[in-house]
Amino acid sequence: MLAFKNQSIDADFYLQKFKDSIRLRKQIISIDTDCFRLIHGEGDGLPGLIIDVYFKHIVVQAHSLGMHLQRELIKDALIQCFPEVKTIFYKSETTLHAAKVTNEWLLGSESETLVKEHNVPFTVNWAEGQKTGFFLDQRDNRKLLGSLSKGKTVLNTFCYTGGFSSYAIEGGASHVVSIDISQKAIDMTEKNIALLKSKSTHEAVCGDIFEYLKTGEEVFDIVVLDPPAFAKNLSAKHNAVQAYKRLNIAGMKKVKPGGFLFTFSCSQVIDKDLFAKTVYSAAIESKRNIRILKNLEQGGDHPVNIFHPEGQYLKGLLLFID
Repeated sequence: MLAFKNQSIDADFYLQKFKDSIRLRKQIISIDTDCFRLIHGEGDGLPGLIIDVYFKHIVVQAHSLGMHLQRELIKDALIQCFPEVKTIFYKSETTLHAAKVTNEWLLGSESETLVKEHNVPFTVNWAEGQKTGFFLDQRDNRKLLGSLSKGKTVLNTFCYTGGFSSYAIEGGASHVVSIDISQKAIDMTEKNIALLKSKSTHEAVCGDIFEYLKTGEEVFDIVVLDPPAFAKNLSAKHNAVQAYKRLNIAGMKKVKPGGFLFTFSCSQVIDKDLFAKTVYSAAIESKRNIRILKNLEQGGDHPVNIFHPEGQYLKGLLLFID
């Protein structure tokens, strides 16, 4: 559903939608950040469309065949809004796999660039990375972690390209461990850590997170649990809840007394209340004294249409653990 009245869905339609979104982003994205989500599906009145901006490069992802068929109109409108754009990469191969859609460059041919988020540098590769190349939705939560990290030891699980790790190091952490099961993710994490000037020590581990949490006696001042979606449909909901519970029990055991746990779920079928109850259940089994400090969510450049609450897919908790 793109409109509630009879109107043409043409380049001018997309141009106006993009201008409206740009106007919003200019008010909420700080000047020390040059990467953001321009279009967040229903939240920006364009269901089935995701557009992320990485400096002078744009990644477009369609989640419906209808949006796929509009990609040339979308490209033309983007060029009008961003005359300095160098690359427009269309990345819908995984989201529209059944339709045999392939990724393609609609403009340019670059696959990687350097961006800054709150002046923290990152290399983003949209051709080889997950989703559009970087998880922009965690920007505010990364900044919060950075503000708590001075002098602390930090464990960043499911680190992907090391977003939380970079903020911890920039925030003055004494030692950071990043772990992911993907060697490609670990390689990118180390590449991003190398961009930093801080003297913090960093250890990158390629391995299974559940096994890592079960072994060893090392504990940390801050632990981050930011797993991929354990449930992508309703049929997987029960198993996902059990997985989140096991993960949080293990994560809580890795936190020093007086430490913090950042825990998240990006599974859309696991709503905020169910996730919270799952974490409560884990807290009971951990036998730790735990307090909730803050509810965490996606950034403002991932707006939620008030009539489409499912758009609030990222939920998290900041816990203080004695």
